[in-house]
Amino acid sequence: MSRLFGKDGLRGLAVTELTCELAMEVGRAAAAVLANPKAGRTKIIIGKDCRSSSDTLEAALCAGICSAGADAVLTGIVPTAALAWQVGEQKANGGIMITASHVNSEFNGLKLFSSSGCRLDSDKEEKIERLILDSPEELLPIPRREYGSMIRLENVLDGYIARIKEIAGCDLTGLKVAVDCANGCGAKTARRIFAETGAEIVFMGNTPDGTNINSSGSTHIDQLMDFVTDNGCDCGIAFDGAAERCLAVDEKGCLVDGDVIIAACAGEMKKTNTLKHDVIIVTQANNLGLLQFARNNGIGTSAAPTGERSMVRRMLECGFSLGGDPTGHIVFPDDMPTADGQLTGLRLLNALKKSGKTMSSLAGIIEKSPQVMLNVPISKKFREIWKNDRAITGIIDEFEEILGEDGRVVVREIGKDPVIRIRIEGKDFSTINTMALQIADTIRERMELREQ
Repeated sequence: MSRLFGKDGLRGLAVTELTCELAMEVGRAAAAVLANPKAGRTKIIIGKDCRSSSDTLEAALCAGICSAGADAVLTGIVPTAALAWQVGEQKANGGIMITASHVNSEFNGLKLFSSSGCRLDSDKEEKIERLILDSPEELLPIPRREYGSMIRLENVLDGYIARIKEIAGCDLTGLKVAVDCANGCGAKTARRIFAETGAEIVFMGNTPDGTNINSSGSTHIDQLMDFVTDNGCDCGIAFDGAAERCLAVDEKGCLVDGDVIIAACAGEMKKTNTLKHDVIIVTQANNLGLLQFARNNGIGTSAAPTGERSMVRRMLECGFSLGGDPTGHIVFPDDMPTADGQLTGLRLLNALKKSGKTMSSLAGIIEKSPQVMLNVPISKKFREIWKNDRAITGIIDEFEEILGEDGRVVVREIGKDPVIRIRIEGKDFSTINTMALQIADTIRERMELREQ
């Protein structure tokens, strides 16, 4: 289990948990792990979001990178996808994005990317962890005559915006669309990206001040719901602070989540023969309704573990072109190496325009199955042990058989302070709620017996 990096990278309260010292050590360790001796001096691209702490962590990160003899190439404030894309454009050894994505402004984080612009493999993250936590003596600065440089890239956003327009240019004439930038990185790019679509665009959450990131956007979608209806919009789209996620709102102010967005994009891509192998990548978090939509429309599904890194790895290995989760973390790997909320938004709006429907009608392509989710805390000493308890696995198997293709039971362990998360989907809420409670009670009883 990762000791520093989670599925969303390294994250903590800025400067107090994610300290400057730790950021410097990450920079120094990353320079060592990402180095390619055959390719000359190591070059790492650094991007950041709009948080007031990002400048401080950027300085510490660069100090670590340059003290190791590598160059830190600075993009300034950019969406995460722009940073990932630049890694490939600059033929860099890797990249680091300073962001806590959808989390409040008092937090910050570091996301590491490989030379391809994809999230760094877990084995390399573990090497970085080992250097920092187990072998810090290997990171001690050595006497040297040559140090790395801090190089500022110019016109990064121009290149990224041109790239998005090139791959997702569409005519949205006749639509009135609300765009919520979450007072984050999207505020730097969205106006220029959406200006030439022909749609009437009204913005909110586009005045970042360093402390208001994610005060609106995909994590506070209720604000966009009111904004869309108050301004008579045909729909709205919302990003998170790093412009990675995209959720939408229909003309009635109702949520259009990632499952619906994936279905709409998959349907349009299938029509244009751009959905490779007619398959989408899904995770355990996706609603059963998305899987049923896929079956009904001749689209296959391939399951990947939750988290962008696992999804992208599966898509690249198998040659798939679309995958995502209900939170709006959606990836089009043929176009961008990481999730891009603005690209996702354009793809959804293009599907909407071509359908000739209202957003609420388009959202009807999926019939959502009721879901129940419960968390059962367990002691760390019982981590993974519960999976071999026949009473627990037996009741799970029993309920899976009862539900059949009309439902799904997902029970998994999550978190450093472990909890067992029970999630059940099915046609009848009362039935699946009873099942979830019975599984939870069984887990508690079996863990109590083990304590005795």
